[in-house]
Amino acid sequence: MLLRSLKPLRVAIAACFFISTSFLFLDFREIGAHIIAEKVLFLQFVPSILNFLHHAVLGSAGFIVVLGMTLLFGRVYCSTICPLGTAQDIIARLSRKRRFNCEKKPKGAGHRFSMPHTRLRYTILSLTALLLLGGNGLLLNLFDPFSSFGRIVSNLVRPLVLSINNLGAVLAEYVGSHALYRVQWPAIAPLSVGVSLTVLIVVGWLNARHGRLYCNTLCPVGTLLGLLSKCSLFRIRFTLDTCIGCGLCESVCKAACIDINKQEIDVTRCVGCINCLNVCPVNALRIGRAPQRQASLTRQKPGRRTFIVSLVAAGMSMLTSRTEAEPQKVDTLQSRPTTIPEKKTGPVAPPGSASIAHFTSLCTACHLCVSACPSRVLVPSFLAYGLSGIMQPQLDFQASHCNFDCTICGQVCPSGAILPLVKESKKRTQVGVAKFIKENCVVYTANTNCGACSEHCPTKAVHMVPYVNGAGKKLVIPEVNGAVCVGCGGCEHACPTRPYKAIYVDGNPVHKLAQKPVETPLNQQPETSEDFPF
Repeated sequence: MLLRSLKPLRVAIAACFFISTSFLFLDFREIGAHIIAEKVLFLQFVPSILNFLHHAVLGSAGFIVVLGMTLLFGRVYCSTICPLGTAQDIIARLSRKRRFNCEKKPKGAGHRFSMPHTRLRYTILSLTALLLLGGNGLLLNLFDPFSSFGRIVSNLVRPLVLSINNLGAVLAEYVGSHALYRVQWPAIAPLSVGVSLTVLIVVGWLNARHGRLYCNTLCPVGTLLGLLSKCSLFRIRFTLDTCIGCGLCESVCKAACIDINKQEIDVTRCVGCINCLNVCPVNALRIGRAPQRQASLTRQKPGRRTFIVSLVAAGMSMLTSRTEAEPQKVDTLQSRPTTIPEKKTGPVAPPGSASIAHFTSLCTACHLCVSACPSRVLVPSFLAYGLSGIMQPQLDFQASHCNFDCTICGQVCPSGAILPLVKESKKRTQVGVAKFIKENCVVYTANTNCGACSEHCPTKAVHMVPYVNGAGKKLVIPEVNGAVCVGCGGCEHACPTRPYKAIYVDGNPVHKLAQKPVETPLNQQPETSEDFPF
C-alpha cells in the first residue's frame, strides 16, 4: 500500500511546482509573483548552478539538493520539479485520451521499450558543457528545460491569458462592472516566439509518440542526472522470482526504459514516475538498493521527422508574429522624417546585471523577467549580445521605458544574471547614457518647442536650455547631463521624431553609479499680512 501511495504524492508535488512556476510567468496583475519567486525557483537546476558558480551563496545552492536527491532516488527532479517534464505529462495524458477514444485501445496501451540514443544525448551534453566553459551559453539556453518552459509560457500562453483578460474587461465594462481592467500587450519578438513554438511542437510530438524522448536525448539536464542515477542508492528494480512477464509495467513507462524480456530497467532514462509500481499485479517491482546487474545500453538512430517538424514550426511562427511592438503615432510637431541614425555602441542590459559580460554569461533566456516587467520594456533580443546571447532580454525603449523605482526583474531572476537592487541603488544605477542629436530634434527641424524628453526624465538629466534659431526666434532645446543620467529610456520613448530619435540611450558595457541630481528648492513666496497678496 505504501508503494501505491507514492504516485499520488509525486503527482501532487509535481502539480504544486508546475502551478507555482506557471504563476510566476502569468502574474500580469502583479499580485505577488516576485515575492515568492526565490522560493519557487530554488530547485531549478540550471539557474541554480549558474547562480552558485558565480556568487557561491547558500540561497543559490538548490542544485546541490537536486544532486543529492538524484544520488538517493534517481531522476525524481524530472518527474516532480521540472515544469517542462510535468507539461509533457499533461500532453501525454491528453494525447492518450484522444488515442483511446479514436482507436478504442485498452487503457494499458502505451510506450514499449526502446533502445537509448546514447551517442546523441552524450554529444549534446558534451557540446553544451564545452561551449559553456568557453563562455558561450547558446546550447544551454536552447535546451535548458526550465528556460524552454518559461519561453513557451511567456510567448505563447501569456498572450492568450492577456487576450482573455482584456476581452473580459470589455464585457465587464459593457455591463457596468470594473472588476477587470485591460493590460498592456508586450512587444513581440519573432525569433523568441518561433523558437518557443518550435520547441512546443517538437516536445509535444515526441512525447505523444515516444514518451520522454526529449528528456532522454536533447535535454542536457536529463542526461547529466541520468549519469548520476547510475550511482543512485535506491531505485526501482525487478524481483525476479515474482515477475510473471505480463508487460504492464513496460506499457505504462513514459521513458520507455523497461525491458520486460530481460526484466531490466535502464536507470539512466528512468524519470521516477512510479507508474510501473502501480500497475504491477504481483508486486514484482520494488524500490530498493541497486542490483548488481545493469541494463545494457545500445544505440538507435533518432527519428527522421524531428527536423521537418522544426522547420515547419519555425515557418509558421514567422507568419503569426510581429517584428516589434505597435509603432507610436508620429507627433504632429515633426515636419519631415529624421535622417541622422542613432549611433548605439551596445545594448542596454537590465539594471542589476552589473555588466554585459556578467549578464550574458548567466542569463538562460527563460523570459521570467520579461513576463514580470510591469512597464514591458524588457524584450527578447536577436543579435544584440552576439550569437550566444540570442533571446536574452534587453531594454527596448521603442516599446516602453524602465520605471525609475522598479526592482522586480532582479527579484525574480533565478540564475543571478540580474542581481537584486534596493530602490535607492536602482535609482542611481547607470545602465546607459542619453545622447542628443540636435539635427533630429523638432526644435531644430520644425522651429517649435517640444520638451517631451525633459518632462519624462526622472533625474532631470535632460533639461531645456535657451535656443535661438536662424530666424531669431527664441526657443528652448534639450541638453543632457550625462553624470546624473541613469539610462531609464524615458526620454527616448517619449521623443516623437521618426524614424530616428533625436535623443536615445547608449548602453554601458559596465554599469556605473550616476551622481545624485541636484535638487533645486522651490521659490518661497514672501510672507505678508495681507489677506490677498496678489
